[in-house]
Amino acid sequence: MNQLIISAATEGTNPLVPNPWEMLVVFAGFAVLMFIVVKYVVPMFEKTFAERAEAIEGGIAKAEKAQAEASAALEEYKQQLTDARAEANRIREEARAEGAQILADLKEKAALESARITAQAHAAIQSERQAAVVSLRTEVGTLATTLAGRIVGESLEDDARSARVVDRFLADLENQNAGAAK
Repeated sequence: MNQLIISAATEGTNPLVPNPWEMLVVFAGFAVLMFIVVKYVVPMFEKTFAERAEAIEGGIAKAEKAQAEASAALEEYKQQLTDARAEANRIREEARAEGAQILADLKEKAALESARITAQAHAAIQSERQAAVVSLRTEVGTLATTLAGRIVGESLEDDARSARVVDRFLADLENQNAGAAK
């Protein structure tokens, strides 16, 4: 190394100052390399950077849009759920009212049917009573006529006369019962 310094010193060049031709070659190589980097490499980096930035911003926008749609869907779902509950309550109340109305109608029909059956029963009883009274009158009249004929000793078979006697007897009997009831 000492020799190198000595030989450089003997030639008259300073070893610390670079050779101008070397510098020119290095600067030319650097300029070519810089031109290639600026012309081809940097645009590719810029393009990739722009695509990534766009993808990130687009992803954020999509996420915000999806979040807004999800919030809107949730609100719509909550509204539909509230409406469905209100509708269910309304239907339930209508069913209760309708059930109460049906029950009232059935009670009214049952009361009317009961009154009709009772009226029919009273009419049937009255009819049977009248038939029993007529039957009893006939039997009592026949028995009274037969008994009177045995007591008197003669036959009282005249139907018209016996019917008048029996009717008069029963009328007197009814008048006595009505007077006693008062």
